[in-house]
Amino acid sequence: MNKLTEKEEEVMELIWQLGACAPKDVQAAYPEPKPHINTIATMFQLLEKKGYLSHRVSGRGYIYEPMVEKESYGCNKLDAFVNRHFGRSYMNVVSALVREEKVTEEELVQFLKDLKKR
Repeated sequence: MNKLTEKEEEVMELIWQLGACAPKDVQAAYPEPKPHINTIATMFQLLEKKGYLSHRVSGRGYIYEPMVEKESYGCNKLDAFVNRHFGRSYMNVVSALVREEKVTEEELVQFLKDLKKR
């Protein structure tokens, strides 16, 4: 999976929220100050080249659809983060979360109980 820049990821977030859309739809979803439509259209082209979007003709323009699911992208990004910062160990991540009090022991025990039920 090709890496996205921060701006490309920002545009993909809006596309995932909107579903099939045109650049003008993404521009409308942006808060002020909105980026120029040409900037967004260029982002769409880059995202398509990277394999994140596909398009179909609709009237005089194109409708773009995501080719990568948001969860899939998130998992890929998480893997890269864990590999880079936690020595490829998800247990190191869990240990850090417990140590930093982001996850409690009770939450972990409940998670294990839920996992066993599945």
